[in-house]
Amino acid sequence: MNLKMKYVILYVENYEECLQFYKDILQLPIKGEHGTYIEFDTGATILAMNSREDVRELTGLSIPNDTSESSNFEIGFVVEDVNETISRFREQGVKVLVEPITKPWGQTIAYVSDPDGNYIEICSSLE
Repeated sequence: MNLKMKYVILYVENYEECLQFYKDILQLPIKGEHGTYIEFDTGATILAMNSREDVRELTGLSIPNDTSESSNFEIGFVVEDVNETISRFREQGVKVLVEPITKPWGQTIAYVSDPDGNYIEICSSLE
């Protein structure tokens, strides 16, 4: 079997706020959208977003409403300058969870959250 990750879908409670965050603050180009389902072009993997309400209605899946804490994953984005990116995010009102820090292996990382509380790592490249 040869699995290839194509996309990740975030189920969000605050669709409009999250849409604005990913489109305007993270500046991800929109690849396609239909109703409250949207895909962003991130390079190699598609980041998609859908409202929790629509997923519950369309699939019957039990999607929890609780957005008080992040789920059990994070989204990571590589940037050229972590400090500059975090400064720009802060100016735009983004909640910074962890200030930029350089790890022993040489990578600089920081964490922010989207309007639904999902953890987003902003990091330098390891290459």
